[in-house]
Amino acid sequence: MRFYKILIFSVLVLFVSCKKEQISVAKKDKTLISYVNPFIGTGGHGHTYPGATLPFGMMQLSPDTRLDGWDGCSGYHYSDDEIYGFSHTHLSGTGVSDYGDILLMPTTKVIFNNGADGKEGYKSKFSHDKEIAEPGFYKVHLEDTNIDVELTVSKRSGIHKYQFPDSENQVIILDLEHRDELLFHNIFINQLDNKTISGYRHSKAWATNQKLFFYIEFSHSFSVKPNESKFRIGYNNEKSKAFVQLRNPNNEPITIKIGISAVDEEGAKKNLKEEIGDKTFEQVKIEAQETWENQLEKIVIEDKSEDNKVNFYTSMYHVALAPNLYQDVDGRYRGMDLEIHETKDFDYYTVFSLWDTYRAAHPLYTIIEQGKTNDFINTFLAKYDEGGIMPIWDLAANYTGCMIGYHAVPVIADAYLKGIRNYNVDKAFEAMKHSATRDTLGLDSYKKLGFIPVEKESESVSKTLEYAYDDWTIAQMAKGLGNKEDYKIYSERAQYYKNIFDPNSQFMRGRFRNTWFSPFDPYEVNFNYTEANAWQYSFYVPQDITGFTKLLGGKPQLEKQLDNLFSAKDETSGSHQADITGLIGQYAHGNEPSHHMAYLYNFVNKPHKTQEKVRQILTELYTNSPDGISGNEDCGQMSAWYIFSSLGFYPVTPGSNQYIIGSPLFEKASINLENGKSFTVVAKHQSEENKYIKSVTLNGENYEYSYINHQDIMNGGSLVFEMTNQSSTWGAKDEFIPSTEIKNHLIVPAPFIAKGDIAFKGSTEVELKSVDETADIFYRIGYKGGYKKYEKPFTIDKFINLSVYAEKNGVKSAIITSDFYKIDPNIKIDLKTKYANQYNAGGDNALIDGITGTEDFRTGTWQGYWNEDVIATVDLGSEKEINEIAINFLRDQRSWIFLPTQVEIFESKDGQSFTKIKDWKAPKPFNTDEVALTTVSTNKKLKTRYIKVIAKKLGELPRWHLGYPHNGRSWIFIDEIQIK
Repeated sequence: MRFYKILIFSVLVLFVSCKKEQISVAKKDKTLISYVNPFIGTGGHGHTYPGATLPFGMMQLSPDTRLDGWDGCSGYHYSDDEIYGFSHTHLSGTGVSDYGDILLMPTTKVIFNNGADGKEGYKSKFSHDKEIAEPGFYKVHLEDTNIDVELTVSKRSGIHKYQFPDSENQVIILDLEHRDELLFHNIFINQLDNKTISGYRHSKAWATNQKLFFYIEFSHSFSVKPNESKFRIGYNNEKSKAFVQLRNPNNEPITIKIGISAVDEEGAKKNLKEEIGDKTFEQVKIEAQETWENQLEKIVIEDKSEDNKVNFYTSMYHVALAPNLYQDVDGRYRGMDLEIHETKDFDYYTVFSLWDTYRAAHPLYTIIEQGKTNDFINTFLAKYDEGGIMPIWDLAANYTGCMIGYHAVPVIADAYLKGIRNYNVDKAFEAMKHSATRDTLGLDSYKKLGFIPVEKESESVSKTLEYAYDDWTIAQMAKGLGNKEDYKIYSERAQYYKNIFDPNSQFMRGRFRNTWFSPFDPYEVNFNYTEANAWQYSFYVPQDITGFTKLLGGKPQLEKQLDNLFSAKDETSGSHQADITGLIGQYAHGNEPSHHMAYLYNFVNKPHKTQEKVRQILTELYTNSPDGISGNEDCGQMSAWYIFSSLGFYPVTPGSNQYIIGSPLFEKASINLENGKSFTVVAKHQSEENKYIKSVTLNGENYEYSYINHQDIMNGGSLVFEMTNQSSTWGAKDEFIPSTEIKNHLIVPAPFIAKGDIAFKGSTEVELKSVDETADIFYRIGYKGGYKKYEKPFTIDKFINLSVYAEKNGVKSAIITSDFYKIDPNIKIDLKTKYANQYNAGGDNALIDGITGTEDFRTGTWQGYWNEDVIATVDLGSEKEINEIAINFLRDQRSWIFLPTQVEIFESKDGQSFTKIKDWKAPKPFNTDEVALTTVSTNKKLKTRYIKVIAKKLGELPRWHLGYPHNGRSWIFIDEIQIK
């Protein structure tokens, strides 16, 4: 009998196992490079380029159609119809312009002018009808000269191929002035023989000291100059431009081979000789495209939609355009100290757009580029040694000072926690803590107070939030290393987001002298946020979504806030921010702070809402067209979002090893891992209508969780979705939803001034509150005496400071001290022009409150007027003896802040009849990035009651200013009107 039971059981097991569906890996139906459209992102504000490059390569050989402007950051814009030439370095999807090094242009006439001034030049018309862009290859026909151009590349070198219309007048222009500002005496062109030149260009743009060397071989010899026996190249007067005229009697295709290096000319030569050498153009092109095919095969998809495939593989292409190799074939490279270093232990890279790419691009690399992830981290540590700190946004051995946070930190922590550790872990942890313990960029205040005050640092809300997340990743790595002390320190710092949460408005807000920055408009783009407003940053707590939910009042409130976000009016107020694009309500997919938000519905038991929003973004904000990316591509981040989300999951919290499930877009997709395994995602019955998940299996077993773990992917296997056209309850139970929660070392948020004026007349009533209503608040007025427990509002009627802290269960918050300023109650100010709210400096009395500003206009102490004359009249209340009148103005021309052209000061005894007592005229504006304060004053003694100030606007910006081509106007920033 026992035998029969075993037999029956075995048959049942066999039957069940046979019923399990065998999932095959996805297969490609043709070459994957044929699905890549490099023109996606070259229109709109995508800022990509269409030229030839290799995955993570040093050279980006591409046409240049623009010399400047925000939409010319990559050097190319699809709306243009003229090409200036073909340069060898380009940035993909950045918001600042640089590169475009070593421009070559074939033409039929010796002319050094590029034609941008409207005069005759070497530029040429072209048509997209005669333009081809493929991975590793670019081709275009130059209409003005009837020349066909083809380009292809290796990692550090490339080949141009030109077909001229006839054998006469075959001229090549070499322009080292192209785009960037040349540094004095830092250009050089050397003729080595009758077919070879070399040289270098040192330039200044976003990278303030970029050094690039080149070595160029021509397939045909240079022509003999008239009355000379030697083959020569010709120069312009400054020797920053050159030409060669080639001897080609049979009109064969001209090929030009070029190697580049950041080290020296010998490095450029070695790069060319080793990578290309004697290879033909076709051989290099084939190798380049085979390299791209292998790169794209890391993920293979099956789908009926051609556009879906094009969008996906173009995203796979874009996500491999940066970071860029920055090391010669012999291992030498230029470090952050601008000195030459050498290593053969790892590949050294540059162009780390970390504020963007830490969110999804680097997490994607931990799946499909584990080897390169180790190289990236070793690069970070090398830069730490060379420059003293890990990069935030480095470019060509330069720290650009761009963007916020210290996001090399989460890249390392995320990799470490996923088991990617081929680097010095102890040194990495040391470098992470070093980044977090500086006293710059608001960190001094952040460490001391638990948040960054508005008056201490610009973009204070965004910086506080992003520092807190970065600190959480340090805490997670400390925990993994068994470092309890650092785990406690950084777990506490990870909660500092609580200090900028306003419980009344439910938004993250700036704390201005321990009050909330006001008037408050969540739609307003101002200096409290980085390329965003309160809507777009108030959901950024990926490290403690549970704690954030509690602050809001629970899951229903977070769901309501998310609903409001996506349904809000799709307009912003305040400063114009070109990066805020791709709006669905106030969700801005064109900029990175929004990228995780659609997935937050999973955390409140509503995964079907995540599925709706993710599918909407995938299908509406990514299209197969030049403007098919809703914002700057940002070195792969926009594309990484698409890759993850189209597969069906996304890394909301890098460092948690979880990916939150959304709505898969493809019928089948296989991730081919470096460990030899494959992870296949299948979406059964997927369609435009069937965007909801009905059920899921992981490796054949029912799977209810609305997230998946990193190790599940790396183990290989299958994730199968059953899709439907109606929302379901899949993944909605508490036990199946994701969560991130800080449970240990909880902090007490610092109390804030809920009511009371920092600058007041007579007296002001002060009310204190805390985000944690159960915490006790203590305060002290002045420096003497002890702290009192706060019970009820109190009155301040003189100049004095107020110190406050909160305490709960023996845990204290930081102590926050604020100065209160008493304004003479008899003094009034009448503003005839209205200041911009985002630069209100505290309101109507800001110019007479006794608080003076610093050189950083974004700290809230300056009053800003956009394209307006400033007209203000101060009433002293009665006639008074005056010894001096002084008014401060700010000049920060990089930020469109100019001095007024003229400042007039008047006095009056009756407020009706005014007499001019000062007429100051500003010097003519000149091109400088220096920030400076200017005081306009008069020390004429007089007895009067009214003082009127008129500061006149500049009007149209000077021709040399970045904003001039766009009919730009300027700001006047005015500070205290001091009357002594």
